[in-house]
Amino acid sequence: MSWRAITYDWSQVRAFLATAEEGSLSAAARALGQTQPTLSRQVTALETQLGVTLFERGPRTMILTESGREMLVHARAMRDSAMKLSFIASGQSEEISGEVSITSTDLFAVHTMPPILRALREEHPNLRIHVLTSNQLQDLTRRDADIAIRHTRPMQAELIGKQVGTIDAYLYAHRSYLDHKGRPETPADLAQLDFIGFEAANVVLPVLSSMGLPASEANLPITTTSGPLYLELVKSGLGISILTRDAVEAVEGMEKVFPDAEPIEVPVWLVTHRELRTSRKIRVVFDAIADGLRKEL
Repeated sequence: MSWRAITYDWSQVRAFLATAEEGSLSAAARALGQTQPTLSRQVTALETQLGVTLFERGPRTMILTESGREMLVHARAMRDSAMKLSFIASGQSEEISGEVSITSTDLFAVHTMPPILRALREEHPNLRIHVLTSNQLQDLTRRDADIAIRHTRPMQAELIGKQVGTIDAYLYAHRSYLDHKGRPETPADLAQLDFIGFEAANVVLPVLSSMGLPASEANLPITTTSGPLYLELVKSGLGISILTRDAVEAVEGMEKVFPDAEPIEVPVWLVTHRELRTSRKIRVVFDAIADGLRKEL
């Protein structure tokens, strides 16, 4: 190879590429963090070295010549190779790898996460996913988890979220409970029945109140923070629950308390820390979960 034939340097090519893609020297200078005169000198030097005119210069714009358009194809290839070299040099291979932690309620994770994680593993085999199944809100501001699936909009300024959909929930009870206590015909009948509390009374009661259903802490003889136990308590005929169709479809004997009632719409939010969103690894996982949940919900 004749090394002496390469008489220009990468900074000149980068100046040309930025000017071509940004459309003007001023815009390219802002993108590269350089001054406009410096950038202009680099472009002119490249034209001199190559012996061609790359731009037709207007008062506000730089228009590529035919030689410039041909050069642009090769400059972009050089840019891509230079980026790969930078990734390797800094230990940041374009391959997505390392650990990402996700927190979700346990019942929701059971019914939605397996196909999403399978697709992620197939696409990025060196990625390690740690799923924290908890019904307590993990503190993303303290980095207890990288990404959270929540059912309320994030309120902290340092968190960013995207609502990816809603899930429909209904009042369910096991046949054995309804056979014993009777099937309510009106909301007023619920005042005499038991509900299984999830996390605490202050989580369930506002939902029931928003539906116009009379209930108080006296209607919640049992509460739990465990999703699987919550489902087992309902299966055992201990009270009425608020559950999604996915959670009960494989459970024999579960009935909707009011078959014709409108669903309780539960929002699904995907949340991460604002700073982490700039991480390519986090962005890839965040977007994959968002796409997967949209298909699942």
